[in-house]
Amino acid sequence: MYGFKEIDTATLRQWQDTGHGFRLLDVRTPAETARGVIPGAEALPLHLLPLRVQELGGDTPLVIYCQSGARSAQACAFLAQHGLDEVYNLRGGIMGWAGSGLPVANLDESPAMAAGIS
Repeated sequence: MYGFKEIDTATLRQWQDTGHGFRLLDVRTPAETARGVIPGAEALPLHLLPLRVQELGGDTPLVIYCQSGARSAQACAFLAQHGLDEVYNLRGGIMGWAGSGLPVANLDESPAMAAGIS
């Protein structure tokens, strides 16, 4: 195994609806996130992950996504190699999320997203 778990869109939506504690990280580029994000996401472009890995430790599970799930799988593997064990890759990324008919927000509708950009 790769040292991380996968989560599907239905489970992520259930976690959101039930208040399951987790952080949602979008590892796409700023140009991609400008087209829309999963509500509640924080921006952490993949190339900045090595610089911010220390900020991500702790007991809160991390759900990571990108466009299709490939870059977020790389991010999850990287974090698992650095000792984080509650790391989940969103299978299918935001394409799978939107393709399931789930909501996509604009940047200005996701306060956590704006706060995550540095």
